[in-house]
Amino acid sequence: MKTLLKIMLVLAAIFASTFLLAQATGLLTIDKIEGWLGAAKTLSPLYVGGIVVALLFADLFIAVPTLTVTILAGFFLGAVWGAVVAISGLMMAGLCGYTLSSIYGERLVKHLIRDEDQRQDARSAIQQHGFFMILLARAMPILPEVTSCLAGLTRMRFLTFVAALALNTIPYAIIAAYAGSVSSLNDPKPALFTAIGLTAFFWISWFVYKRRTKTRL
Repeated sequence: MKTLLKIMLVLAAIFASTFLLAQATGLLTIDKIEGWLGAAKTLSPLYVGGIVVALLFADLFIAVPTLTVTILAGFFLGAVWGAVVAISGLMMAGLCGYTLSSIYGERLVKHLIRDEDQRQDARSAIQQHGFFMILLARAMPILPEVTSCLAGLTRMRFLTFVAALALNTIPYAIIAAYAGSVSSLNDPKPALFTAIGLTAFFWISWFVYKRRTKTRL
């Protein structure tokens, strides 16, 4: 388990550095994102959908406030299409992270963990806990990207990964997009309560899973 945690911490540090870069440069702020989507809506809903998908996919490479973007997708596109584009972007990011890590990640793992037995321990740990780690990854920022890449690094079965990612992503996107669709500038409470509720749900679920499995994750 220590080996798995070491890999996770390195991946988290990489993704956290993109968040700090985005904050320092002001490249991606909520006000900017809302402005882009508002301007795109005046042209065509297709542009709004394209921006949402691009932003959520880009979260794999540079930190993006995914919950806020998903809620805004519902606000600008409505519950159904907001959920569709959000699911598309989030699934694409997860699948790309898994694929890139499965192809190129072995070099990183061998550099970090030189002992083959320890690398095998990490693979065994992800086989045991990986499904639920991905399922509950929305508990905090960065964790979804880390777990997707970790699944690729440790060669989790692809269908298992896709199932966990879908169960993680689809209900999350539907709920967040619906909250955005019923919110307005005058009444942002549905979006606010949904953001708080989803975060609390995943945190509590993660805590319960840790207690039941006695894992240190």
